[in-house]
Amino acid sequence: MLSYVSDIHNCNVVELPKIHNPAGNITIVQNGADLPFDVKRIYYLYDVPGGSERGGHAHKNLYQLIVAASGSFDVIIDDGQQKKIIQLNRPNFGLMVIPGIWREIVNFSSGAICFVLASQKYSEEDYIRGYEDFLAYKMQ
Repeated sequence: MLSYVSDIHNCNVVELPKIHNPAGNITIVQNGADLPFDVKRIYYLYDVPGGSERGGHAHKNLYQLIVAASGSFDVIIDDGQQKKIIQLNRPNFGLMVIPGIWREIVNFSSGAICFVLASQKYSEEDYIRGYEDFLAYKMQ
């Protein structure tokens, strides 16, 4: 798997390939070509009520690419020292989130769809769900 220092500066917005066609654009994401990890799980959030927040956790080993497939939302990333807010609002741009980063997804527009490509299958053991636990994990 990849090796990164777990700070927010290693979480970057990446531009995905976009093929323009008068009948509608297409973005293709392929393992081994467009991502620095192989996709093992895909999920998406939708119909998020106004004012709701999602995320509110970190992962020990999971890499994710978060994409606004429709609409917009903000992703707050936090490495325990610094925080940064990234707005996602274009389906051919995604935020690469590395392990050891706390993330919150907020300010969903009406009809927003948050599409996530993940490097691992779901594993509850990989989650850090409490912020104080996250800070303690970062001190290890």
